[in-house]
Amino acid sequence: MKADRTFENLSERRIYAPDSPNASTRILNGKSSNVLNWDDVRYTWAYPLYKQMLANFWTPFEINMSSDRKQYAELSAEEQDSFNKIIGLLAFLDSIQTDYANRVANYLTDSSLTALMTVLSFQEVVHNQSYSYVLSSLVDKSKQDEIFEYWKHDGVLRERNEFIIDGYEGFVSNPTPETFLRSIVYDVVLEGLNFYSGFSFFYNLARNQKMVSTSTMINYINRDEQLHVHLFTKIYQAVCDEFSLDMREANHFVEKTFIEAANLEIKWGNYILGDRFVGITYSELDAYIKFIANKRVNQLGGERPFPEHRKNPMPWIKAYESINDGKSDFFEQKSRQYTKVSEDNGFDDL
Repeated sequence: MKADRTFENLSERRIYAPDSPNASTRILNGKSSNVLNWDDVRYTWAYPLYKQMLANFWTPFEINMSSDRKQYAELSAEEQDSFNKIIGLLAFLDSIQTDYANRVANYLTDSSLTALMTVLSFQEVVHNQSYSYVLSSLVDKSKQDEIFEYWKHDGVLRERNEFIIDGYEGFVSNPTPETFLRSIVYDVVLEGLNFYSGFSFFYNLARNQKMVSTSTMINYINRDEQLHVHLFTKIYQAVCDEFSLDMREANHFVEKTFIEAANLEIKWGNYILGDRFVGITYSELDAYIKFIANKRVNQLGGERPFPEHRKNPMPWIKAYESINDGKSDFFEQKSRQYTKVSEDNGFDDL
């Protein structure tokens, strides 16, 4: 990613710059008053994305977990184990994302992008709280605490998570345009790949009419994460353009990183799912992860690292990855059977 300005140090955005324009002069190390006027911003795609993120607003309190509470007790021991481990993983990932988004925002010298990062960070907090909400509906407090500790002690999960953390720490400890850009690649891995084997587990339960309320919540999270990936790929492209980076080297890094990330995700997917559940085979999951990796690399401007995987091997999952107005959907022509929470059917006090 070498270029004339690649290795200049990044400066944090000033909180107040009255001699600078409202519309920033550059995405990083630019001049900006730090005043947000949506009719005077550098990037025309920022405001439509902001409106879309707001339109997706939801909270876990909307969803009644009563049916899931009953069904959880009826799941097999293996289903419960995978359910718990995946929730533990998601809680870790979204906790880290909240902090990472704030650190990215500190260096963006464009007030509209800072605003988008603030919304993104808030959504990650909502996601993280939703996992607590799910677990408080299903298990007692001691089990919930145990699930939130999985990431510390599970070797497969730890290896997978530290791959991302190492990429983030490279930026945090040495903020340059190059490390900033590389951290975005790791972000797209996290938000655009690392969730997907876990998501497929919940969606597979839902198409068998199990844990539909949990899968509805996961669907809302999935929808948010797709927008987050879109936002970060737009920022990635803007940095590449404005710093005249060597795209051959940048694309090589993207492709290499996603190959390693996909292999770790496949290892994790085999560990939590394998061939133990009807509806998802190990070979299908392997191919699905490679298909998603290809999609994300394309979004970042690279060439498919797995060229033989151009078609989604689990087409049924499309119904779960897209959602209309956030309140109802059809899974294989079946209605989501959930209701909103009232004072009598929530489980916040458990």
